Amino acid sequence: MTQIDKKSDALSAIDEVIAAHTDQYFNRTKQIVGEFGDQTVTYAVFMRRPVIFAPKLMLDWLHSINELRGNNFQIEPCFEEGDWVGAGEPLVYITGSFVDLVDLETLYLQKLGPACVAAYNAYLMCQNMPNSAFLAMDARHCAGSEMAEMMAYAASVGGRIAKKDHNAIGFIGNANDSTAHYFGNEKGLGTMPHALIGYAGSTLRAAEMFVERYPDEALTVLVDYFGKEVTDALAVCARFPELAAEGKIAVRMDTHGGRFVEGLDPAESYAVLERHMPKGIRQYRSEQELKWMVGTGVSAAAIYHMREKLDQAGYDKVRIVASSGFSADKCRVMGSLNAPIDVIGSGSYLPEKWSETYATADIISYDGKPSVKLGREFLLKK
Repeated sequence: MTQIDKKSDALSAIDEVIAAHTDQYFNRTKQIVGEFGDQTVTYAVFMRRPVIFAPKLMLDWLHSINELRGNNFQIEPCFEEGDWVGAGEPLVYITGSFVDLVDLETLYLQKLGPACVAAYNAYLMCQNMPNSAFLAMDARHCAGSEMAEMMAYAASVGGRIAKKDHNAIGFIGNANDSTAHYFGNEKGLGTMPHALIGYAGSTLRAAEMFVERYPDEALTVLVDYFGKEVTDALAVCARFPELAAEGKIAVRMDTHGGRFVEGLDPAESYAVLERHMPKGIRQYRSEQELKWMVGTGVSAAAIYHMREKLDQAGYDKVRIVASSGFSADKCRVMGSLNAPIDVIGSGSYLPEKWSETYATADIISYDGKPSVKLGREFLLKK
């Protein structure tokens, strides 16, 4: 088989994959236009809500298709990566052969909208808590590896822009190796799941196993498995006092919303915040905000409570990692209370309303003549 034959077979395989994954009416339009005469068209890609522009995955894919198919369509981003974009503003213009472009729309839109919304959410989280580092723990909540890559990329963009705008620490890494490069890392971050603690039979034993197997690694230990967050945190610190003194131990609070952290109840939760942030509990708060402040699960009161107990025992270098439902809104409440969280593990920057992630593309000119469906004139080039 010649090189030309191999290239032809590879191109046929690519076209088959695109045809199988694009909307059928685009495939049929490709055939019709191919029969009745091609035109040069310009697509305008936009979204219906404000976002942060995160186009890399879409642009990389379009450039690769352009090269593989031997096309010469032009891709014109309207913004730089990380820019704020308003609802309805064109994000990208794509100009080229109608036959070349019509069957690509479904696939490139899938690679843009969710990333832009997730970047926006990640930015808000980092803006609301600029003094906390964030760890992207979204992979197991994603619908496959392609989405996991999209969310990791988006978190890196949102975090980077929050660092630029607000001097925030931002996202320092993520949970797996395959997308660690977006954060400048070679490996994913993380130490143990609840399953290891169940296997070990105690929180302390799980920590001992981890240190024995990974003696040079910092230790982050989950402390909610047995409902003894404070007791188990102090036990681990007492077992490894050198690591605690060197700041190489962190306790991760992941208490679910069905119970209070060890040592807290509604009255004591209010008392904790009264000691540390009295103005915070004298502002108007919604029911959900109150739960994040003094309710069950990982509340602001729970964070302050843990910080108190660690400091009183002499473990002021031990860090607190918080997880469990840290959306942009929860981060806003935590930030308003200056909750002493060192690292937030979160998958909650994932778009909560999937309908908000839909990107749309409309043709705005045919052979250089402006034309767009009624109501979309705002997409025309100025």
